[in-house]
Amino acid sequence: MNDLAAVSNVPEYTVTEISGAVKRTLETTFGRIRVRGELTEVKRYPSGHIYLSLKDEGGKIAGIVWKSSVQRLGMVPENGVEVIATGRISAYGERSSYQLIIERMEYAGAGALLARIEMIRQRLAAEGLFDAERKVPLPVLPRVIGVVTSERGAVIQDIRTTIARRFPRHLLVWPVPVQGEGAAERIAAAIAGFDAMPPDGAVPRPDVLIVARGGGSLEDLMAFNEEIVVRAVAACRIPLISAVGHETDTTLIDFASDRRAPTPTAAAEMAIPARSDCVADLEHKGSRLISATRRLLHEQHLALSKAERGLPDLPALLGAARQRLDDRAERIVLALPGLVAKKRAVLTSVERRLPDPRRLLEARRASLGLLAHRLEACTHRAVTRTRGAFERIAGRLTDAPLRASVREARAHLGGAAARLESASPLAILQRGYVLVTDPSDHPITSAAAVKPAAKLRLHFGDGKVDAVAAGGVSSGRGRKAAAQEQLDL
Repeated sequence: MNDLAAVSNVPEYTVTEISGAVKRTLETTFGRIRVRGELTEVKRYPSGHIYLSLKDEGGKIAGIVWKSSVQRLGMVPENGVEVIATGRISAYGERSSYQLIIERMEYAGAGALLARIEMIRQRLAAEGLFDAERKVPLPVLPRVIGVVTSERGAVIQDIRTTIARRFPRHLLVWPVPVQGEGAAERIAAAIAGFDAMPPDGAVPRPDVLIVARGGGSLEDLMAFNEEIVVRAVAACRIPLISAVGHETDTTLIDFASDRRAPTPTAAAEMAIPARSDCVADLEHKGSRLISATRRLLHEQHLALSKAERGLPDLPALLGAARQRLDDRAERIVLALPGLVAKKRAVLTSVERRLPDPRRLLEARRASLGLLAHRLEACTHRAVTRTRGAFERIAGRLTDAPLRASVREARAHLGGAAARLESASPLAILQRGYVLVTDPSDHPITSAAAVKPAAKLRLHFGDGKVDAVAAGGVSSGRGRKAAAQEQLDL
């Protein structure tokens, strides 16, 4: 009984009451606190809230950044970074856990900042964003200079004064905050905006960019160490000069930029040459050019003088050539009649050695007649010899049928001899016909083959005569009649 009474005297709570009491106790005891630790398990949800944990060597506490506090947080949470988070402790009854509701966050001293900067530097260097091959040279005399900096600081005034003093150029300023919340995003957007400007747009595109800021603490310069700014500098196609802080300050954009200047004033001096230096350099180069031109002209004059001494006397050469030309002309005039006389003498000598054409013709005619007589005599002897042979054979034959065959053969042989005699060309020519040939004795059998003024040769029974055709004929019988009438003996 006593045990039951003791148990009944213990207060009874619901789970919700216990969770609420714990939550009230934590929120009352730890109203607004600052917690130092290393960020881990950082995760951003689609709702915009950020869930994370803070740990040290002895423990870990869960934390949450509501979407409404993300913009005012002061930094971007990253795993492995030591920070000091400002907020309040609260409990989550459904899981029986407590958590830190974070409202502000800052790096835990310079060591944490340097560690984060080194981590970003190593990652971007491994990607090749700091390679020397990516650097582009600065233009010698840019027309437009773009400046990304604060419009209220002394930096822009120093840059304007330096450029106006050295060589006045068109200055295009893109004002941005250089520290604080959202500064990195604004700086990156300004660099990308300058790079995206068209070369022939209404607003002239800068030929060189200067990203500048005055000196400050490491925390003040953190905007120029952010990854978004470094990537924007590395991606910029316009030659870029970084001039952040003083000479001893170094930020990550110094590694990604094309040139680094120790101060904003030095950046302006680096971007534009001094007019006086340009004028002096131009005068110096002009004087060197004039001296080199004079020296070259003097050397060429000496070379021409030397070549002139080696050349012969041109007027004398011309006179000798003119004299030779006159001599050759006179010799040609005298030599032409002599050549003609020499050729005439040669022709006369050849003509004397040639036989008389009439004698040649008579000799050929006599030779042809002799051949014709020989042919006729041979034919007569052959016929006589053959007839005698047949008669002797017939005299020896006693058979009447055989004699009849002999007589028939004799009659046939006599007819063949008569036909042979009638077919003899000499016999035909003896009857008044003419054989027409060309000068080479090739027969011409058609009047159409005779061209006007063609040379012909007429063969008669007692000789040959050369003739020339006076013209052509049309066809048929008229051609034959015209051929007989137009032969010019």
